[in-house]
Amino acid sequence: PFYTMAKSHGFCRRFWLQIYQYFVRLYQGFQKFWQVNIKGFFVTKEEEHISSVESIFHKEKILVLGHMLRNKSLAIEKRAQAAYRIGMLSFTGGPIAGQFAGEYMKDVYDLLKTQEMGPKVKISLLQSVACWCYLNPASQRRAKHLHFIPLLISFIEDRCESTIKSEINSHLLVKCWTCYVLSVLMCNNSSCMKMVRDYSSVKNQLEILASEDWSGWPENFAEVLYFLVGFHKN
Repeated sequence: PFYTMAKSHGFCRRFWLQIYQYFVRLYQGFQKFWQVNIKGFFVTKEEEHISSVESIFHKEKILVLGHMLRNKSLAIEKRAQAAYRIGMLSFTGGPIAGQFAGEYMKDVYDLLKTQEMGPKVKISLLQSVACWCYLNPASQRRAKHLHFIPLLISFIEDRCESTIKSEINSHLLVKCWTCYVLSVLMCNNSSCMKMVRDYSSVKNQLEILASEDWSGWPENFAEVLYFLVGFHKN
């Protein structure tokens, strides 16, 4: 019995060590992804050099962009770009900027839920949500309460009816970004993990997405979701 107990204890230690190492790799992957795919390509030079002491200017910029986001007379592309820039200001400006930016999260939810838009516009809006929620528990909770998770699940389960290769690839890219946003929402957030776990129907979709080509991404985020949700235990 002692040997069995010791063996079991050793297994548990190895298991939790693997979990810990996985989250370390996931965090490092997020960091690398932001540096290469977000900050490197999308943030303007002006935004890159904003320091913490200039956080008051974040508020002013967010208010201007928020007005654009809510302006229904503007093209959806302009509104989505405003949302993206609000998200980036939230990411670079710290908790205070994140607080101001969070007021516009429902507007992004409403756009994603009710507006017809192309893949590029949808990805901009998804990126804004990722910016808001990246290692930000308050924004993660807000996104959960706004019912982002069911909406994001619907994007993953959405079928592409087109037979045109470029449209199929764009549809797939939306799903990849959706997997990334869900991974951001679930990182260190057990309540979000549990909520996604209730959507057992998404398991097969994640298995299909995990088999796609994720080159250029730091992680296969369909696999990340599959693991975080706990589908691998079944």
